[in-house]
Amino acid sequence: MNAAASHTAALLDSTHGKPKLLVVDDQPVHLQLLMHTLSADYQVYMATSGEQALALCRSDPPDLVLLDVLMPGMDGFTVCKALKADPQTAALPIIFVTARSDPGQETHGLSLGAVDFIAKPINPAVVKARVHTQLTLKFQADMLKKLVLLDGLSGVFNRRYFDQQLASEWARSTRSGRSLSLILVDVDHFEAYNTRYGHQAGDDCLRTIALALKEVLRRPADVVARFAGEEFACLLPDTSPAHARKLANHMEQRVRELVGLKPDQSAGRQVTISLGLVTRLQAAPVTWEAFLQAASEQLQHAKKAGTGQIRALQLDGATQPAT
Repeated sequence: MNAAASHTAALLDSTHGKPKLLVVDDQPVHLQLLMHTLSADYQVYMATSGEQALALCRSDPPDLVLLDVLMPGMDGFTVCKALKADPQTAALPIIFVTARSDPGQETHGLSLGAVDFIAKPINPAVVKARVHTQLTLKFQADMLKKLVLLDGLSGVFNRRYFDQQLASEWARSTRSGRSLSLILVDVDHFEAYNTRYGHQAGDDCLRTIALALKEVLRRPADVVARFAGEEFACLLPDTSPAHARKLANHMEQRVRELVGLKPDQSAGRQVTISLGLVTRLQAAPVTWEAFLQAASEQLQHAKKAGTGQIRALQLDGATQPAT
């Protein structure tokens, strides 16, 4: 791995995992050359038409798109314009790859929102350098956005970011038919804990639990957010009911085993959490509001059952949340 690509990969690994690139070209020889140039350092996906590229970007957005200009049917300029018009893909950096060295064409592409042009036949070193530059810029922009969306006390995402991600993942789940799971987490007897030990200890408790939840959820797409007060929300795209339940069990056990927290005197033992889990299967025809309400109801059932409990529900075409 060259130094530039290694730096980018290390930088992005901290939040996104290995960067994903989408290469779009109707010529197999060009696809294979770019794949060979980039696959050692990045996850590289391929599309052979503009229509296929749009579908891939909307279902699983990459970190960067390398887009051929001249393609039959939908050309690169049309694809770029469509991506920039869609709020879900508008921020994707697009590098055009073209055999033409026409200043007017380059000006037009940049006016549509592309970030760079690469000439064919490609120079592998140039491609790697340009990709590195644009991924670094994207990473820095993403980090600045996330700083605004972090909860100041716990260090995880705030409710605003959770709401944005829920809307985005809900739309993606609806399009793809893939499962979407949500776990709502509540710290048991937290008001009594706060009263006994003081707000500083309560704040420390929330920070420690937030870190424990993050340590359990390691996939880049998973989201841990402070939902309200002593509640956290964990959004899990493409996660089956069985795997979501396994993660919920791991969270509950991880918090139960935490050291350094003052004991929960009301329960006579270490601090515990209760969890409400809901999974939407096969794009079940419910609203995201009903999905969220179902998770809240499962959490309440868990709280009523005692401390350190988990309750779960699956939503499909035949199972609807209570109204």
